[in-house]
Amino acid sequence: MKIIQIAGSSGSGKTTFIRKLIPELKKQGTVAVIKHLGDHTYHMDEGKDTTFFFEAGADISVGIDSHKAVAAIRKNTPEDILGILFNQRIDFAIIEGFKQRTYPKIVIGNLTAENCVLSNPSVSEVIMSLDLFENFSP
Repeated sequence: MKIIQIAGSSGSGKTTFIRKLIPELKKQGTVAVIKHLGDHTYHMDEGKDTTFFFEAGADISVGIDSHKAVAAIRKNTPEDILGILFNQRIDFAIIEGFKQRTYPKIVIGNLTAENCVLSNPSVSEVIMSLDLFENFSP
């Protein structure tokens, strides 16, 4: 599984870039995205069964509707989630944020970041440069 980390300051265009990158990567395999929420906390709906199950101590609480599944997972490091994605046979894991991690990075905007392999690239430049990105294996 290739790890493609995207770093940049807030408002630099990371999300817009990732939204364009996903369909191109999907042509080559399965894609997952890990989003660093930073100072924001994801709020689970109060009074819902999946929230009650998680609050009761479930390691994973999943809600499934006719179009998707949504999971709350106690493990909360990028590496924990990368392990789960690897076991699901995901081909490309995009990480948005977590700029302190040392994975090879695409930098969007003016940020100076360690291990930057591409700065403000086009999506096609990323696709042609996939060999620059690390393979994850737990």
